[in-house]
Amino acid sequence: MSVSRRSALKLFAGGSLSAIAVTQAPIALAQTGPLYWDAAAPIPARVADLMARMTLEEKVAQIRTAWAAKGDMIDDLAFVPERASAAFPHGIGHVTRPSDKRGVPGISGAAGGTAARWRTPEQTVEFINALQRWALEDTRLGIPVLLHEESLHGYMATEATMFPQAIALAGSFDLDLMRRVQSTTAREVRSRGVPLVLSPVVDIVRDPRWGRIEETWGEDPHLVGEMGVAAVEGLQGQGKFEKLADGKVFATLKHMTGHGQPEAGNNVAPAQISERDLRENFFPPFREIVRRTSIRSVMPSYNEIDGIPSHANIWLLGEILRGEWGFDGAIVSDYGGVHELATLHGVADDLEDAARQALIAGVDSELPEGMAFATLVDAVNEGRVEQSLVDTACARMLTLKFRAGLFENPYGDAALSQRLTGNAEARALALEAARKGVCLLTNKGGALPLDRARVGRVAVIGPNHAIARLGGYSSVPKQTISLIEGLRQVAPEADFVTAQGVFITTSEDRSQDLVYLADREENLRLIEEAVEVASTADTIILAIGDTEQTSREGFATNHLGDRTDIDIVGEQNELVDALAELGKPLIVAAYNGRPPSWPNVVEKADAILECWYPGQEGGVAVAEALLGDINPGAKLPVTVVRNEGQIPYFYNHKPSARRGYLFDNKGPLFPFGHGLSYTSFVISPPRASEASYSLNEAIRVEVDVRNTGERAGDEVVQLYITRTDVSVTRPVLELKGFERVTLQPGEQRTLTFAIEPDQLTIWNREMQEVNEPGPVKLSVGASSAELQAIDVQIV
Repeated sequence: MSVSRRSALKLFAGGSLSAIAVTQAPIALAQTGPLYWDAAAPIPARVADLMARMTLEEKVAQIRTAWAAKGDMIDDLAFVPERASAAFPHGIGHVTRPSDKRGVPGISGAAGGTAARWRTPEQTVEFINALQRWALEDTRLGIPVLLHEESLHGYMATEATMFPQAIALAGSFDLDLMRRVQSTTAREVRSRGVPLVLSPVVDIVRDPRWGRIEETWGEDPHLVGEMGVAAVEGLQGQGKFEKLADGKVFATLKHMTGHGQPEAGNNVAPAQISERDLRENFFPPFREIVRRTSIRSVMPSYNEIDGIPSHANIWLLGEILRGEWGFDGAIVSDYGGVHELATLHGVADDLEDAARQALIAGVDSELPEGMAFATLVDAVNEGRVEQSLVDTACARMLTLKFRAGLFENPYGDAALSQRLTGNAEARALALEAARKGVCLLTNKGGALPLDRARVGRVAVIGPNHAIARLGGYSSVPKQTISLIEGLRQVAPEADFVTAQGVFITTSEDRSQDLVYLADREENLRLIEEAVEVASTADTIILAIGDTEQTSREGFATNHLGDRTDIDIVGEQNELVDALAELGKPLIVAAYNGRPPSWPNVVEKADAILECWYPGQEGGVAVAEALLGDINPGAKLPVTVVRNEGQIPYFYNHKPSARRGYLFDNKGPLFPFGHGLSYTSFVISPPRASEASYSLNEAIRVEVDVRNTGERAGDEVVQLYITRTDVSVTRPVLELKGFERVTLQPGEQRTLTFAIEPDQLTIWNREMQEVNEPGPVKLSVGASSAELQAIDVQIV
């Protein structure tokens, strides 16, 4: 690197993004420096030029990562160039979660979700900028470092905006909302100097025992695919492009695939899924996003399919993802996914063999530390691994860096981050998202909304009434609002009394490995206290459900998160029973990550408002919904089963399924797409533009929706198809379109849907994707269980 370039970098590294960009513009560099520094040159040429200058050690460094190894480059929290040079003489390719203090003695085991674990925004930018100055100035080739963060439902870092959990965002059925939420997340992440996030999760989920169900967008391929496209567009920008725009980050699709239906609901367990089921249900969201966006990063799943773990699955990652779909980005491993080929799955002899198999399958970067890839220098030098495998992976990771613009500007901007992170605009959007994510499940006799003038004293009770539940992959936002805080803010004149009711677990530390249910005897005493408080009230609001401990990612045998019992745990049902016996209106606010398979609660409660984990502003949104200031309009993105015996249960099952059971109801507790309102709607039967269509012709459908009630509200109109008389069995219903509309009392709107030919294709008996002639039933309605239909023909 030239002296003048070093001086410019030192001068402007702490400055604004615009200043840094100007100083690093390729005005003179194209003439005086190597081609790879020429921002105007084609990216493939820049990659080739840089690769030709690199040693094997430098190439391997580019496909490895550092997480705990951050401890080798810092003193306390400060980056130390001399320590980095000693620990990483060939450069650093990729650093994991720069906002995380991991690597500092005494911090790596700190409580997740507490401020003790995380750098402040200013500290994060300071660390990133010092790291990048070292990489550009003090390493031989000046290659900047790639950094990634988590952003499942907002940037997982201190002071960043925590939006509702993913499953709640899916329940909004609002694609524009998803784009805006993800765009806000991208701005907050990129302002700190991070160009890559490990989201979204586009797994199809079919097992509520799985603790990660909250991270998903539900069970339907079309809903998940459309939400996925919207999310990627929000994070990255729309359409096809080569270089990332300012304020945007590259997304990472995860986890490919089958992760959402693991054996017995156990995280990382085998996914017993056929190729047909993969192609019909699990592949479509990934394929749709690859087809329609500029997605540049994909993460394989932990599980195996047909005996092959995904991180070594050449068919999955090579033939399907890169071959059939034409994905040309980088494949980054899930944390530990490469070394687990040896340590868990037993398909690799050792770490070196695990690295070799992953590279052959197409994995380009090993997260979070690069334990297996660390063996590659010796393995290549001694002829056990082909250097071409390392070269290919390195080239892909360098391409990602060039596409992200890191060679032009790898820095964060502390002032910009301060302006953007958790600001008023972001907070307002978090409130809007929370409002649009609450779903009214039951409402017996119009128990909701509560009438402020007649509600009297309200007892607010339960383990979730005074805590803001954020869910997994959350950090510490600038502010959170619990239910009772929201109620007192929205209705300061009301008479609220409170009681704990029960505790669910013994701790609120979401990172704690072992989880213990709260003491039963203490809970029984607390139930008596709650009954005493409730007996003085006219109405009861009961906030129950999950904690971040009772439903979570089970990432190790000593850190479990999956369950065999999907009802509410501990003494919560006994609390419900005791309060129901008082005979007062009982309103349940459900805070949960897994679906509410709570038959006793459904029976005893007068109304149930599904809040999921509603994010940092959730207390206000839920209070507004309970008091009628807003009208709930969300729908369920999953089928809610009655009990574990019905699993797996999904609405788009085959015709021979769901025959019934002895001594039990075969139907779900709540169907996919279900959600009530404080007003009423009438949806007309669908109207098709033609009676028959050719194989290559889109089916165009119109439907009228009218608000027949007395207040404004939102309805989600859902369009399904049913195909019969074709060569293979088809689901009884398949969602092919949806639209959320807001209507005033008496207002009517006509919606138009187009079902394109590629939405009608099937995988025939020869496993070829074709569109076959035959009848198509078109069904529309407010849920998968409330439909009107007409028939058309494909000829």
